[in-house]
Amino acid sequence: MTAAPHTATTGNHLWLPIALAMFTAAWGGNEFTPLLVLYRQSGDFSDFFVDLMLVSYACGVACGLLGAGPTSDRYGRRAVMMPAPLVAMAGSLAIFLGEHSALLMTVGRMLSGLAVGMAMTAGGSWIKELSTPTFEPGVAPSAGAKRAAMALTAGFAMGPLAAGLLAQWGPYPGKTPFVLHWILSVLWIVQMRHIPETARLHGNGSILADLATRTVFHRTFAFIVAPLAPWVFGAAFTANAILPARMQEHVEFPIAYTAIATALTLGTGFAIQQIGPQVIGDGLRRGPLIALTLVTIGMALSAYASVTPMIGLHALTSIVLGLSYGVCLFTGLSFVQRIAPADELAALTGIFYCLTYTGMLFPAVLTKLGIYFPYPVMLGVGCVVAVASMVAILIVTKQPNNK
Repeated sequence: MTAAPHTATTGNHLWLPIALAMFTAAWGGNEFTPLLVLYRQSGDFSDFFVDLMLVSYACGVACGLLGAGPTSDRYGRRAVMMPAPLVAMAGSLAIFLGEHSALLMTVGRMLSGLAVGMAMTAGGSWIKELSTPTFEPGVAPSAGAKRAAMALTAGFAMGPLAAGLLAQWGPYPGKTPFVLHWILSVLWIVQMRHIPETARLHGNGSILADLATRTVFHRTFAFIVAPLAPWVFGAAFTANAILPARMQEHVEFPIAYTAIATALTLGTGFAIQQIGPQVIGDGLRRGPLIALTLVTIGMALSAYASVTPMIGLHALTSIVLGLSYGVCLFTGLSFVQRIAPADELAALTGIFYCLTYTGMLFPAVLTKLGIYFPYPVMLGVGCVVAVASMVAILIVTKQPNNK
């Protein structure tokens, strides 16, 4: 069975409600970041548990990515994307009620991650398919990747900014930020109802078999996209979680500081994604090499900034890491959309995003290893890994037909 036909009209913006729903899911997923400082200050949780809440979120994202991708390829984008805001609202409710409960906090973070995973795969694929000449004549081939990346990045940036400012100066700091997320979620559920289905639906085989997409063994994915993916959130959460924690004792308003650092990082990523097609070009080399060069510079700055409590230095580091995040995400998503067949698009997108979220383990890993190694050494290792990745990509792409 195929999706219902749709007649394209010039200036069509059918993708926009889906992008706004993705924006809201990302908002709910990342509004938690500046609140890490609040939870550290409360004394209810250990520093390691606070960092583990990022891991709980990443586990939820992984479940959403791996389950929602093949499910939306099989049953349609709408079947997965429509419930995503409701799952996000349930996650915010659990955190709202569980400000002092480790169990509720963990459940809430996992539900928030699950919603983000659903939105990334089903929503991103829906936007990609709505950003085609069938629905929007004259649209650029890269429009789908650009719109999906920017929707996520805007939500990841605005959510923590609003939450951090409300938590720093508003009433009920552990609860008020989540009320705003509920309101936004309800608005975009209503807007999505009339968007046409785009997926070619099929019902053969199992969802597990659908997840085993052959495209994961494609040379471009295995040797370029996969090594690049962890740096998406590895770079972002170095700037959003690791460095603000090092500055916590040196600023007057640590929650607001973390919120602003997060917004600066992801706002920079959002800005570079607007010119993503021009940055990465049409070949296989330029995008990954630019991304990893930025990562190398960003990690070197992070190593120095981790022992140098200067706001200007930390701001510069956040900007460079934000550029790293933006180019890594856009490059990876663009390559996935280039190589994935229509019936594997959401599944491969989910696998890509799942790999990106391994970078969210960085703060917890460094917190644990910080007992044995200084932060400049650990962050310096990141520089070495980034350079090694660049060398590997140069070798892999050294073919006559690669640009």
